[in-house]
Amino acid sequence: MILTLAFRNLFHDRIRLAVTLVGILFSIVLVAVQLGLYLGSSREITSNIENAKGELWITAFGAKSFEDGGTLLTQKERQAALGTPGVKSVAPVLSVFAEWRKPKGGSTRVVIVGADAEDGGIAPFRLVEGTWEDIKAPEGIAVDKSYLSELGIDGIGSTAQIASGRVRVRALTDDIKSFTQSPYVYMPISRARALLDAPGNTATFHLVTLEPGANLETVRAEIKSKVAPAEVLTKDEFLERSLKQWLFNTGAGAALIGGALLGTLVGTVIVAQTLYSSTKDHINEFATLRALGSSSGYIHKVILAQAGMSALLGYALGMVLALIIVYAAQGSALPILMTPALAFGLLVLTLCMCAISAISAIFKVTKIDPATVFTR
Repeated sequence: MILTLAFRNLFHDRIRLAVTLVGILFSIVLVAVQLGLYLGSSREITSNIENAKGELWITAFGAKSFEDGGTLLTQKERQAALGTPGVKSVAPVLSVFAEWRKPKGGSTRVVIVGADAEDGGIAPFRLVEGTWEDIKAPEGIAVDKSYLSELGIDGIGSTAQIASGRVRVRALTDDIKSFTQSPYVYMPISRARALLDAPGNTATFHLVTLEPGANLETVRAEIKSKVAPAEVLTKDEFLERSLKQWLFNTGAGAALIGGALLGTLVGTVIVAQTLYSSTKDHINEFATLRALGSSSGYIHKVILAQAGMSALLGYALGMVLALIIVYAAQGSALPILMTPALAFGLLVLTLCMCAISAISAIFKVTKIDPATVFTR
């Protein structure tokens, strides 16, 4: 009976129901897009770090992110790490912004990622054309196929100039986006040093892989004592630092989270207003139920059931629209990511939002005097 009463109250005024659903839908779509952008941006920022094999990163003091590593390190830090018990390998990685000169004129900025896969360094992942052996061939590089137009090239075999030398595209990756919108260009570290005229054996980072069973914190402390003032970060620490740099120091993350909170607030207010108005319009019916002996808890359940139905209907419509937006954004510069965890979180958020919205209606019903039904 509770669900029947809630259903009839909800669908009695279909215009009001439509307003409620639009409010919930707007909230779900806004929160989904904002949090989807946050997750997508986070994945772009951390993709290279996540796909690196090492457990520890040796960085210059104050390095801000994978793309902004600060002062170049020397062979000294690498040799110190290699001499530490528990270290299996140390792979140098060169990550530097550089100018890409397009074949037909013009230029853009790219991020050179120089490393050797054989040493346990960062290798191009998600390769769809070409192999690491192709990239090692003369002038070879790998770029993401989504940036071909921006780089002014057609694909495999295209040539361009980076800094002081010519490069040739010999491999393509898929869906390795850059939060800075400066495409990643993968190549062996020796080629990266030559293009940038960097001194031999220098690197932005040294990626440390540990022996099986080695204690991470013990090895880290010993390396740190040898390479100071350089820093030794775990993968999680470097991920967190990179996210903080690009999402919060730039204000992008705060804006995305703020937009999600705004969407939640707007949806809650709209649903609360609608439920309150509906309860007020049916106040005599609720008074009749009280006069017939219905408890306050029973009536509260009717209102909460009404809110729950609104939540499920609005969530379903909102998720359909959100998924359409996510699908439409694929391949664009907008990195909207929808995960099962986010979809479930949005469902919980919608139910909570509507439950909170029902409080104003419950307060109204609580003040009903059953005697008012006999004065009509």
